[in-house]
Amino acid sequence: MQVSLAMDWVILGLLCLVAALVAVRWLSPAAKDRFASVVQRDPVFLFDGPHLIEANSTANAILDIQADPSWADLHSRLKRRFPGFPDSPDLGQGKQQVIVTETKRPDGDTVLVEFIDGITRVEIRMAPSDSPADASGPRPPHIQDLALAQAPYPIWRVDEDGRTTWYNAAYETLYKIVFNSEPDPDHRLFQTGLDDKASGRKMRASVLVPGGKSSLWFEVTVTCHKGFSLFYATDINAVVNAENAQRNFVQTLAKTFAQLSIGLAIFDRNRQLVLFNPALIDLTSLPADFLSARPNLFSFFDRLRDNRMMPEPKNYSSWRHQMADLVAAAADGRYQETWSLASGSVYSVSGRPHPDGAVAFLFEDITAEVTLTRRFRSELEQGQSILDQLDQAIAVFSSNGTLTVSNAAYRKLWNMDPDNSFAEVSVLDATRVWQAGCRATPVWGDIRDFVEHRDNRSDWWAEVTMNSGAKLICAVYPVQGGGSMVSFLKPEIPRVNAAADALPEPEDA
Repeated sequence: MQVSLAMDWVILGLLCLVAALVAVRWLSPAAKDRFASVVQRDPVFLFDGPHLIEANSTANAILDIQADPSWADLHSRLKRRFPGFPDSPDLGQGKQQVIVTETKRPDGDTVLVEFIDGITRVEIRMAPSDSPADASGPRPPHIQDLALAQAPYPIWRVDEDGRTTWYNAAYETLYKIVFNSEPDPDHRLFQTGLDDKASGRKMRASVLVPGGKSSLWFEVTVTCHKGFSLFYATDINAVVNAENAQRNFVQTLAKTFAQLSIGLAIFDRNRQLVLFNPALIDLTSLPADFLSARPNLFSFFDRLRDNRMMPEPKNYSSWRHQMADLVAAAADGRYQETWSLASGSVYSVSGRPHPDGAVAFLFEDITAEVTLTRRFRSELEQGQSILDQLDQAIAVFSSNGTLTVSNAAYRKLWNMDPDNSFAEVSVLDATRVWQAGCRATPVWGDIRDFVEHRDNRSDWWAEVTMNSGAKLICAVYPVQGGGSMVSFLKPEIPRVNAAADALPEPEDA
């Protein structure tokens, strides 16, 4: 009984001793400091599997944009700074804790992952700030370390003295590429004109890569704060290269268009003149300073109308509607007109759509072509008129056997009008008409052979009898270009061609 009572006292004494030791350690200043550090600064997360069940205020600031944060969200935030952070809480089961450190800063922040009875506790322990740069200015909050340090574009902080007091990994990488050294607080990547910019302003800046052959372009944005300024540099090399390529392309086009005899005017989607060539000045007589001022499309055509370089509109009140219809037709590629000007010149004007809503107008002087065509047509009409005055019925066949020319006497004799036929009339079609109107004779086959062959041809003639009993003299002649001419003449009508009188008599006459 006494032994049992003694054992109870011993156990009670041990329990009191353990409780006293725990209380002393818990209430010690060092413990209080660590507890305050955890509460006030270090983020702490509690997970049940992949689901977040509790977090302190600093931890909530890290995942404040997430409506229902999970382990995957935290992993995506920490994996750049802490590549060893577990992808899933299941990977750490069977271990008491996992400690992950920053790869680039061995003495920097660490992440402690503890597994306690199915609950995963994650604590981000921040390293003390003891560098002179950090001590001289306010240290960025931890949320900036996570969100900005691993940003894919350069970010840096400059104090009031112009010294770089903080920068992210992208800035460090770019600095090493340009200067081949660690970042110098007194020598920044971008020095010119940035400190004088107001907060929120943007400007383009470039850095020269080693070798001096090319530059890297960035759009730098500054945000001013009390005691320091933050700079954000966005890579715009693709934009600058595209602009240079476009500028070179336009210059190449301008050089090419300068050699054209066709006037070119290109209007952008806002209907402003953006490109023209010297031929446009020559054809339209518009001054170069007017075109260089980038007039809009309506002003351009108004000036053409004032200079009488386009047909006079029938109704000036509907001029704007006509111009609107013209632009609509050009945008669809349907505008194609011939302008006959008061000066006697003739222009062919066409409108063509271009990318991004632009419209191009082409002006071509076709006066010489139209004059030649009109002269040729006049000569043809004159020749046809002369043929129609002849009493001989004449038909001319091309080298491929197609009837090309006939006169009024031919149409009257055979009661046919080849000009009003939709289909081409061949020599076979013509001889069938002749054969139907005459008595049987081998002459028609001989004519077909003569028309279809080009070699060893000479003039010949034969007499044929129509169904009415009237006699016809059929003469066949080779003409230039492999063609053939067939004429029909009544014997009582004098022959116009004196050479036909000297033709030899046919063997079957």
